[in-house]
Amino acid sequence: MQQPAVPELAHTHTRPIHWVATASAVAGVVALSSVLQPNPATAAQAAGPENKPAPAITAPPDPAGVDFPLECGPVRALVVKKASGDLDGDGKPETVAVVHCDAPMGTPPDAVYVITRAADTGAPRLVATLVDPKDRRTVTDFAVRDGAVLATLLGYSSSAVPSCCPDTKDSAKWQWKDDAFVRSTPRGAHAV
Repeated sequence: MQQPAVPELAHTHTRPIHWVATASAVAGVVALSSVLQPNPATAAQAAGPENKPAPAITAPPDPAGVDFPLECGPVRALVVKKASGDLDGDGKPETVAVVHCDAPMGTPPDAVYVITRAADTGAPRLVATLVDPKDRRTVTDFAVRDGAVLATLLGYSSSAVPSCCPDTKDSAKWQWKDDAFVRSTPRGAHAV
């Protein structure tokens, strides 16, 4: 048998204490690196004709900051659905909110409102009512697509129909035309 050129060293055999020491050292390096951070980058690109700033992207308005024109008595107005998109083609998103009174029982009617940002303050503000709660409608399918608001509305054929059991179903689509939201599907188009 041939002897190795380098003699075997006693400290090359790992023992549990070696693993503990290694784990402690790694944990120390990780902790220290989270405290010590590099300075922020200061490089800048030279402005030129091909370097144009990216357009400012504004967030859609939040319906939580809007007072909706609902008469809810002792309960509050509740936003149950919302969707955002550029509805008027100005490059800034609007938010469409489905809102009803937070009634403890029953099926309160929904309202559909369009919210935009005020030009001077940027605060959310109500600009249109697409569905009035006085119409006694419940919104089911709801979306904003390709600059249009799409919804399925459940309703009642007469005031004698109980609120629990809508008996009509309409598809609705609203688009911004000539400075107003225009509904392109007629009311009462489909019945259940």
